[in-house]
Amino acid sequence: MNPRHVLIVDDEQDIRDLLELTMQRMGLETYTAANLAEAYDRLRHRSYDLCLTDMRLPDGVGLDLVSHIGRTLPSLPVAVITAHGSMENAVAALKAGAFDYLAKPVSLGQLRDLVKAALKLPQTGNEARIAGTSATEPGGPVLIGDSKLIRQARQMIDKLARSQAPVYITGESGTGKEVAARTIHRNSARAEGPFVPVNCGAIPESLMESEFFGYRKGAFTGATTDKEGFFQAANGGTLFLDEVADLPLHMQVKLLRVIQEKKVRKVGETGEETVDVRIISATHQNLADLVQSGKFRQDLYYRLNVIDLRMPSLREMPEDVPAIAESLLGRLARAHGMETPSLAGDAVVALKAYDFPGNVRELENVLERALAMCGGDEIRRADMHLSEPASAPVATLGEPAPPSGQLPLQEYLDRVERDKILAALEQTRFNKTAAAKLLGITFRALRYRMERLGID
Repeated sequence: MNPRHVLIVDDEQDIRDLLELTMQRMGLETYTAANLAEAYDRLRHRSYDLCLTDMRLPDGVGLDLVSHIGRTLPSLPVAVITAHGSMENAVAALKAGAFDYLAKPVSLGQLRDLVKAALKLPQTGNEARIAGTSATEPGGPVLIGDSKLIRQARQMIDKLARSQAPVYITGESGTGKEVAARTIHRNSARAEGPFVPVNCGAIPESLMESEFFGYRKGAFTGATTDKEGFFQAANGGTLFLDEVADLPLHMQVKLLRVIQEKKVRKVGETGEETVDVRIISATHQNLADLVQSGKFRQDLYYRLNVIDLRMPSLREMPEDVPAIAESLLGRLARAHGMETPSLAGDAVVALKAYDFPGNVRELENVLERALAMCGGDEIRRADMHLSEPASAPVATLGEPAPPSGQLPLQEYLDRVERDKILAALEQTRFNKTAAAKLLGITFRALRYRMERLGID
């Protein structure tokens, strides 16, 4: 196997020697440059698998080299070495396209981890498969579509997968923010590590610190064993903080410190442990507005929002809706043990014209209901009941719509479905096979729906 090549750019001889020795002990072939001019010359005459550069150089700054490589050699990862405590420089380097950064004095352990991660990257950019959402493949869900907006998202996700920079994903509820985060992780150097999703709005405030950082046995009443937190669980991988805007201010302070120091302390522990975690955050709220109102820390906002990714809504890309719907139908039909029905022409027209305030999540609910109603191998417009205004709850066939604003759409649909299943079970004296036949679905589909709705 041919050795991998690393270019080291630093004007201090002792730093060059230290980095060179560390790389050589890892079995890598090294080349050095003392300034930008030498680095540019080196890059013209051979190819490299990784570049390490100091931020301050005699004839310029490391950011110039990062930008040059980004324009001319986009598949070459660059890591920047910054002065201790200079997070501003680190963030600037990541925004400029650096793969990652190291702070002086350089930790050899962190250096080796960084190099190993960078060398796992594919040599050429593999464009992520993205768009509206949400088929599945062995590696997890993917996004689907070919509109201009989704192609832009696809290109950005491909770029983000080749970086260690924190990512902030924005978009309305149901636009596939977690799917995008998983795709970034799956195509990144951290793909072999864990992906840990956390809904920040679902954790009681009193438990947040122990859930995020873990705790030692005896740290508080009920702590009968040691427990790892989200950061320890995500070590070597990606931590996805969904609805990050819901974090209370005291947790924002602690999260900021972890990002800057890359260390966590368990509740009840005196020492700290190093964690290697990439953070991807998301919210449907406007974080900039929350910063202005004092509900979100500005310093944390700048640490999380190093690179932002916006996921478009369905109404912005109606041309992608049919492909997304067909993918969702296939998955739903397989889950229900059914043949996948086709979408009639009038159904396609209706789907493309509908506003979908709940985006893909709402589209999936509509299709699941239509799958139960169609009674054949084709779904027509009438099976989907999209005639109501987009803002109004959609009534199930034969059921009155709830008063406006009384119930969320999903809660209402779940209630209707639960009532119909329970009625069929009572009518058949809880014979599930007979109930499935009465409802016009397979036994497997009935079992799936009962599990989803929590019906024993």
